[in-house]
Amino acid sequence: MYFSKLAMSLTLTTAVILGGCATAPAPQSVAETAAATPQLSTLTKLINDAGLTETLKEPGPYTVFAPTDDAFKAVPAKTLDALSKDKALLISVLTYHVLPSKVTSADVKNGPATTVQGAPVSLYRSGTFVTVESAVITTADIEASNGVVHIVDTVLIPPVKK
Repeated sequence: MYFSKLAMSLTLTTAVILGGCATAPAPQSVAETAAATPQLSTLTKLINDAGLTETLKEPGPYTVFAPTDDAFKAVPAKTLDALSKDKALLISVLTYHVLPSKVTSADVKNGPATTVQGAPVSLYRSGTFVTVESAVITTADIEASNGVVHIVDTVLIPPVKK
Protein backbone atom coordinates (compact mmCIF):
# COMPACT_ATOMS: atom_id res chain seq x y z
CA MET A 1 0.00 0.00 0.00
CA TYR A 2 2.85 2.37 0.86
CA PHE A 3 4.42 1.80 -2.56
CA SER A 4 1.16 2.45 -4.41
CA LYS A 5 0.68 5.77 -2.53
CA LEU A 6 4.28 6.68 -3.27
CA ALA A 7 3.86 5.76 -6.94
CA MET A 8 0.66 7.80 -7.15
CA SER A 9 2.35 10.75 -5.45
CA LEU A 10 5.31 10.56 -7.86
CA THR A 11 2.96 10.29 -10.84
CA LEU A 12 1.00 13.37 -9.76
CA THR A 13 4.20 15.32 -9.05
CA THR A 14 5.62 14.38 -12.44
CA ALA A 15 2.37 15.37 -14.17
CA VAL A 16 2.36 18.77 -12.44
CA ILE A 17 6.01 19.42 -13.31
CA LEU A 18 5.65 18.31 -16.92
CA GLY A 19 2.33 20.09 -17.28
CA GLY A 20 4.04 23.33 -16.34
CA CYS A 21 6.69 22.75 -19.01
CA ALA A 22 4.34 21.60 -21.74
CA THR A 23 3.22 24.99 -22.93
CA ALA A 24 2.15 25.52 -26.50
CA PRO A 25 4.80 27.20 -28.65
CA ALA A 26 4.20 30.87 -29.25
CA PRO A 27 2.67 31.48 -32.68
CA GLN A 28 5.25 32.56 -35.24
CA SER A 29 4.84 35.20 -37.93
CA VAL A 30 5.15 34.26 -41.60
CA ALA A 31 8.73 35.62 -41.51
CA GLU A 32 9.60 33.49 -38.47
CA THR A 33 7.84 30.47 -39.97
CA ALA A 34 9.93 30.75 -43.13
CA ALA A 35 13.10 31.21 -41.08
CA ALA A 36 12.31 28.06 -39.07
CA THR A 37 11.89 25.98 -42.24
CA PRO A 38 15.27 24.62 -43.43
CA GLN A 39 14.26 24.32 -47.10
CA LEU A 40 13.44 28.07 -47.14
CA SER A 41 16.89 29.36 -46.13
CA THR A 42 17.50 31.19 -49.43
CA LEU A 43 14.12 32.90 -49.21
CA THR A 44 14.80 33.88 -45.59
CA LYS A 45 18.16 35.38 -46.55
CA LEU A 46 16.59 37.36 -49.39
CA ILE A 47 13.77 38.59 -47.12
CA ASN A 48 16.43 39.84 -44.71
CA ASP A 49 18.49 41.41 -47.53
CA ALA A 50 15.40 43.23 -48.81
CA GLY A 51 14.54 44.56 -45.36
CA LEU A 52 11.15 42.81 -45.35
CA THR A 53 11.54 40.74 -42.18
CA GLU A 54 9.86 43.27 -39.88
CA THR A 55 7.08 43.89 -42.41
CA LEU A 56 6.31 40.16 -42.54
CA LYS A 57 6.13 40.10 -38.73
CA GLU A 58 3.36 42.74 -38.74
CA PRO A 59 -0.27 41.70 -38.11
CA GLY A 60 -1.12 41.09 -41.77
CA PRO A 61 -2.82 38.87 -42.65
CA TYR A 62 -0.51 37.56 -45.35
CA THR A 63 -0.32 34.57 -47.63
CA VAL A 64 3.26 33.78 -48.64
CA PHE A 65 4.06 31.53 -51.58
CA ALA A 66 7.52 30.48 -50.38
CA PRO A 67 9.95 29.12 -52.99
CA THR A 68 12.30 26.39 -51.79
CA ASP A 69 16.07 26.52 -51.98
CA ASP A 70 15.84 24.17 -54.98
CA ALA A 71 13.47 26.62 -56.69
CA PHE A 72 16.05 29.38 -56.29
CA LYS A 73 18.78 27.07 -57.67
CA ALA A 74 16.71 26.81 -60.87
CA VAL A 75 16.75 30.61 -61.37
CA PRO A 76 19.42 31.71 -63.87
CA ALA A 77 22.58 33.03 -62.19
CA LYS A 78 22.23 36.28 -64.16
CA THR A 79 18.79 36.89 -62.63
CA LEU A 80 19.98 36.13 -59.08
CA ASP A 81 22.93 38.47 -59.63
CA ALA A 82 20.56 41.24 -60.75
CA LEU A 83 18.42 40.70 -57.64
CA SER A 84 21.46 40.92 -55.38
CA LYS A 85 22.48 44.26 -56.93
CA ASP A 86 19.03 45.90 -57.13
CA LYS A 87 17.13 46.07 -53.83
CA ALA A 88 14.01 47.54 -55.49
CA LEU A 89 13.93 44.63 -57.96
CA LEU A 90 14.44 42.14 -55.11
CA ILE A 91 11.56 43.69 -53.14
CA SER A 92 9.39 43.56 -56.27
CA VAL A 93 10.09 39.85 -56.80
CA LEU A 94 9.61 38.94 -53.13
CA THR A 95 6.37 40.91 -52.69
CA TYR A 96 5.06 39.21 -55.86
CA HIS A 97 5.02 36.05 -53.70
CA VAL A 98 2.76 37.65 -51.05
CA LEU A 99 -0.99 38.25 -50.95
CA PRO A 100 -2.32 40.89 -48.54
CA SER A 101 -4.85 38.43 -47.09
CA LYS A 102 -4.93 34.93 -45.65
CA VAL A 103 -5.79 32.34 -48.30
CA THR A 104 -5.62 28.70 -47.31
CA SER A 105 -5.47 26.05 -50.01
CA ALA A 106 -9.16 25.30 -49.44
CA ASP A 107 -9.97 29.02 -49.91
CA VAL A 108 -8.26 29.27 -53.32
CA LYS A 109 -10.65 30.43 -56.03
CA ASN A 110 -9.58 29.89 -59.63
CA GLY A 111 -8.57 33.20 -61.14
CA PRO A 112 -6.40 36.22 -60.42
CA ALA A 113 -5.37 37.52 -56.99
CA THR A 114 -3.52 40.80 -56.49
CA THR A 115 -0.14 40.54 -54.78
CA VAL A 116 1.46 43.01 -52.38
CA GLN A 117 3.72 43.93 -55.32
CA GLY A 118 0.61 45.10 -57.18
CA ALA A 119 0.52 42.67 -60.08
CA PRO A 120 -1.98 39.80 -60.19
CA VAL A 121 -1.07 36.13 -59.96
CA SER A 122 -3.22 33.36 -61.35
CA LEU A 123 -4.43 30.86 -58.76
CA TYR A 124 -5.82 27.45 -59.65
CA ARG A 125 -7.17 24.64 -57.49
CA SER A 126 -8.46 21.23 -58.45
CA GLY A 127 -9.08 19.07 -55.39
CA THR A 128 -5.91 19.32 -53.32
CA PHE A 129 -3.75 20.32 -56.32
CA VAL A 130 -3.03 24.06 -56.12
CA THR A 131 -0.89 26.30 -58.32
CA VAL A 132 0.07 29.94 -58.32
CA GLU A 133 1.16 30.95 -61.83
CA SER A 134 3.46 28.07 -62.90
CA ALA A 135 4.44 27.13 -59.33
CA VAL A 136 2.95 24.08 -57.66
CA ILE A 137 2.22 24.28 -53.94
CA THR A 138 4.15 21.31 -52.55
CA THR A 139 3.33 21.96 -48.88
CA ALA A 140 0.16 23.89 -48.14
CA ASP A 141 -1.30 25.69 -45.17
CA ILE A 142 1.58 26.20 -42.76
CA GLU A 143 -0.21 28.34 -40.18
CA ALA A 144 1.42 31.49 -38.87
CA SER A 145 0.26 34.07 -36.35
CA ASN A 146 -0.30 36.60 -39.13
CA GLY A 147 -1.31 34.42 -42.06
CA VAL A 148 -0.32 31.28 -43.88
CA VAL A 149 2.73 29.98 -45.78
CA HIS A 150 2.53 27.70 -48.81
CA ILE A 151 5.80 26.15 -50.01
CA VAL A 152 6.13 26.30 -53.81
CA ASP A 153 8.51 24.68 -56.29
CA THR A 154 9.17 27.72 -58.50
CA VAL A 155 10.31 31.30 -58.04
CA LEU A 156 7.71 33.67 -59.48
CA ILE A 157 8.97 36.59 -61.56
CA PRO A 158 6.56 39.52 -61.83
CA PRO A 159 5.63 40.85 -65.26
CA VAL A 160 7.73 43.72 -66.54
CA LYS A 161 5.96 47.04 -66.11
CA LYS A 162 5.64 49.01 -69.31
